[in-house]
Amino acid sequence: MPPPPEHHRTQHIGWLRAAVLGANDGIVSTASLIVGVAASQATHEHILIAGVAGLVAGAMSMAAGEYVSVSSQADTERADLERERRELATNRRYEQRELAGIYMERGLEPALAHQVAQQLMRKDALAAHARDELGISEVATARPIQAALTSALSFAVGAGLPLLGAALASLDQLIATVFVSSLICLAALGILAAHTGGASRLIGAMRVSFWGVLAMAVTAGVGSLFNSGIQ
Repeated sequence: MPPPPEHHRTQHIGWLRAAVLGANDGIVSTASLIVGVAASQATHEHILIAGVAGLVAGAMSMAAGEYVSVSSQADTERADLERERRELATNRRYEQRELAGIYMERGLEPALAHQVAQQLMRKDALAAHARDELGISEVATARPIQAALTSALSFAVGAGLPLLGAALASLDQLIATVFVSSLICLAALGILAAHTGGASRLIGAMRVSFWGVLAMAVTAGVGSLFNSGIQ
């Protein structure tokens, strides 16, 4: 009886990367924008308008950036697979020796390596070469639309947190409220991402919190330099 299938954390790597990047960017960029505008002595209304504009623009930018980036990766994968398909059709014997060579480099005896290569290619030659020669697997396959939607949605959710804090806080407490609430959200995000990926939760929380604090501090400083007293 075969053992039950194992579930590895690398199965989450595609959507996890996009979700964490989107949410982190949403919190950091929107909170920094709000803090920077607030430090310039803008009105509450102008601060919220800037926050909403940052949320919309950031979500669209994340979606477009992820789609273009991952589409380029998908195009490269398709080109490599098409080339491999042609090589298998024209010189299958050489491709089998090439696959066996890969297994020998990993420690198999030559006879066993050739036997494994032959059996795997008999079942699905392209899949065997895609996985072991090109490093393309179902888990790591590029999915542009999924990455774009995940990034946009996670950015909007992340950006909505400091924006909500800014909407609920009074003007004199706005910077402190956004700063503290954003820091808490960033730490929680780091813990969640580390837990999902099987890494240290403390390191995950400290990593995202550090850059969030730095970004908000810098933009607050910039905003104070341009104290415009907008009415």
